Amino acid sequence: MISALEIRDLSVSYRGGIEALRSVSIDVAQGAMVALLGANGAGKTTMLRAISGLLALEQGKITTGSIRYFGESLANIAPHQVVRKGVFHVREGRHVFADMSVEDNLIAATFARKNRSGKLDFDDVYSYFPRLGERRRQLAGYLSGGEQQMLALGRSIIAEPQLVLLDEPSLGLAPMIVKEIFQIIERIRNEKKLSILVVEQNAAVALRYASFAYVIQNGRVALSGKSSDIIKNSAMSSLYLGGKVAA
Repeated sequence: MISALEIRDLSVSYRGGIEALRSVSIDVAQGAMVALLGANGAGKTTMLRAISGLLALEQGKITTGSIRYFGESLANIAPHQVVRKGVFHVREGRHVFADMSVEDNLIAATFARKNRSGKLDFDDVYSYFPRLGERRRQLAGYLSGGEQQMLALGRSIIAEPQLVLLDEPSLGLAPMIVKEIFQIIERIRNEKKLSILVVEQNAAVALRYASFAYVIQNGRVALSGKSSDIIKNSAMSSLYLGGKVAA
């Protein structure tokens, strides 16, 4: 099976020598959704920043290991170049442009497209998120939390990626909205043939949609396996995820 993302023995430290990741290795198969689970501060977001090239913004650096995207190294590549290669990072907290309209937010995402002169098809985004179509002229800052998350995902569609990094897409959302968001993510993955690495505190919903999962504890991979196996193993989920995870 082809790997969209292959990380080997990755260690990351921040200013002052704080080691956030220690010899972590993970794989994301082409077309798969893989979950990265663990407590706050375990190193999950650091992993996504290392992949997307955002570590330097947080005064972090890769000390050892490699990150390969379809076999190509992402080491020492600027964030905008990583995006142009087809890796889109939907960061925690949405990060929409609050004082711009929904559609202007989508237009802003076109910088990430390889073919920047190609036809823009916002109707494609609105087909996944009809509420965004209804609010296309509305300022993004007035959207609900769920709608802002939809907009953040819509920008990733505009960028035409092959690999999407999702950081806490359920954060601060009501359970019914979380379910809706993940159902749409799954639909996008299937229809766009995307590979997805999702960081998620809600282990139950992540394991329901991901085929494989890694649990990070204190900067290391403490547990990995098929999501179905992790769900069934109550002892493991109690040890690493704080309790039984219902399917």
